[in-house]
Amino acid sequence: MPIRSAEPRDIAAITRIYAHAVEHGTASFELEPPDEAEITRRYKTLREGRFPFIVAEIDGAVAGYAYAGPYRARPAYRFTVEDSIYIDPAMQRRGVGRALLERLLIEAEKEGFRQMIAVIGDSNQTPSIALHEALGFRMVGTFEAVGYKFGRWLDSVMMQKALGKGATMIP
Repeated sequence: MPIRSAEPRDIAAITRIYAHAVEHGTASFELEPPDEAEITRRYKTLREGRFPFIVAEIDGAVAGYAYAGPYRARPAYRFTVEDSIYIDPAMQRRGVGRALLERLLIEAEKEGFRQMIAVIGDSNQTPSIALHEALGFRMVGTFEAVGYKFGRWLDSVMMQKALGKGATMIP
């Protein structure tokens, strides 16, 4: 499965994949899917920084995408990123998420990041939690009932993985 850096030509597919996740899932706490212009703005902001933004392809089509973005805006967090992974619903259960996360970890470490945080919307997202555990993330905690979507309260699960030398050395 080819994985490559996302390009402007991928924005339409990324927008479509994310819209489905917003409208039908609890991985994102957004309530209305952003349009292509907003996805383009977000993409450019990440790419102008040193944040990895990648896509996986199956049969020449974007099957999913992932990026590492800033965990928080304050400067002390500059070595910590948060991962986001979204898969085309027709391409799920084919190993796309695992392939994307494995590559994202490599790319984030190459850029000098030291910690990756997974903020998993909804504690019922057991496949996402299991994927992160399988790739070395540890459970940090759960914020209970912090989001409200689809007429119900949702938890946020926090997981963390050290990248490279992690906190064992000063950056």
